[in-house]
Amino acid sequence: MLHTDAHPEMKRDLRFFPSQTRQPKTLTRAQVNQYNEKGFVFPLNVFETSEIEANRTFFDDLMDRAAAAGHNSYSINGWDNRFSAIYDLAIESRILDYVEDLIGPNIVCTMTHFFCKEPGEVKQVAWHQDASYWPITPSKIVTVWLAVDDVDDGNGPMTVIPGSHRHGQIPYEKLDDMSSNVLSQSVPNPLDWGDPPVQFVMKAGQISIHSDLLLHGSAPNYSNRRRCGLTLRYNPPDVRREHQHSGTAIIARGNESGEYWQHRERPKGNTIPDPR
Repeated sequence: MLHTDAHPEMKRDLRFFPSQTRQPKTLTRAQVNQYNEKGFVFPLNVFETSEIEANRTFFDDLMDRAAAAGHNSYSINGWDNRFSAIYDLAIESRILDYVEDLIGPNIVCTMTHFFCKEPGEVKQVAWHQDASYWPITPSKIVTVWLAVDDVDDGNGPMTVIPGSHRHGQIPYEKLDDMSSNVLSQSVPNPLDWGDPPVQFVMKAGQISIHSDLLLHGSAPNYSNRRRCGLTLRYNPPDVRREHQHSGTAIIARGNESGEYWQHRERPKGNTIPDPR
């Protein structure tokens, strides 16, 4: 059975809002055009070698601590409110410079999520659109995917359908068997919705950026190489959650937070949440 709206009660505006930037500061004009036409841009350089190693060391330690507390490799979700290192990545100016060229100078970071595919991971991420899951409107969120490890064509890279973001909400199936899937939605016949698939092969320290309506997924990691990355979700301040009058988020750049968001300060501690 196909579904067309996970949150029909909200009457979300699920259409693509292209970048209106005429004079980008960091991206090229061609890259902004590609984002508008294809729904993504990659790879973009951010971190130097020493920073890459520091990021990896932090996430290695975080994963060990999370596992000891009973979490899995996909459950480090929203921990920017607990760990200053994740918060600092969300406000990294080199990342925000790219994001500003796509959504404007007032930038809110509403979500972070660390995904790690260990070697031999059998679970896939089925074809989906990010915006389909979220009770958020309008669909102006961009996802930054920061490669903590090198990503190659064998360790389960994110794969996208270029141009699929221009179709609004794409019908999807609900998945009941989660033993082989990370997420619970799957779009059948993904090749019907755009150009041939593109794999996001990147080096550690690089990022990709994609629209919240871009159809994407990733295969299992059958290699002996880990593939970890941090997603950072950014939007302009006019985006809101369901029934939201004032939510908390990181006001990452700009002076305008709008009526929907209150700034969340940098955390002082580094505490693992209880998984129960």
